[in-house]
Amino acid sequence: MSFRLSQRDKDIIGFINQFRAVDRDSLVELFFKQLKSPVNACNSVMVRLYRLGVIERTQQYSPTVYLPVDAKIKKNSQKILHFLSILDVYKQLCSYSMPKSVIVEDKPTGRKGGIEPDLFCIFKGSPFWIEIQRTQYSEQKMQDKVRLYEEFFFSDEWKTLHWQPEDRSAIFPSVILITPVRYAVNSDHIRIIQVASIHELMKKYKGSAKQQRDGKPRESASSGGIKINLT
Repeated sequence: MSFRLSQRDKDIIGFINQFRAVDRDSLVELFFKQLKSPVNACNSVMVRLYRLGVIERTQQYSPTVYLPVDAKIKKNSQKILHFLSILDVYKQLCSYSMPKSVIVEDKPTGRKGGIEPDLFCIFKGSPFWIEIQRTQYSEQKMQDKVRLYEEFFFSDEWKTLHWQPEDRSAIFPSVILITPVRYAVNSDHIRIIQVASIHELMKKYKGSAKQQRDGKPRESASSGGIKINLT
């Protein structure tokens, strides 16, 4: 079967396996937008891949959402919306710069009960763990989440993660909370950034860079020796 797959086919299958649920329009944007008729081209390719049995799909959503063949989520599961939220954040990142070392539903502690960010990536040279809050949590629950990150920080286990730089000191990622609600959470040890979207994040740091160029004082964008520069 593999001889019938082009490199683009393989890239699409790998991307769906990585993100778990990918809608048709996102595939158009990421893999077909340079073509004359991107939507038609995408539909043709995805029908072929589905008939080959190398991807699954659900038509519970419009446009169609594609899933891995071994997906353990039901085709009408709310978990699909969760994965589509992660995909949306990834696409926002891509609109500024291609993120590297992307891990969906990262489990850096390797054990149950540890931190489980929705997304890890290295973006514009800085590592980030991203938490996407689609529902409102209590202040206490969010502070408990922050405390888990602090516990991992003090464990020093993060210093050996595979994406850490080999030529300089290990870096503990900043934590981005993608949330429409601002929580009264804080940490003296790790950097917590609360924004409604990646677009807001970029606007925020572009504003900080402008203040710096204009010679105005600004709040330090570092924590534990980590400097964030997204411009």
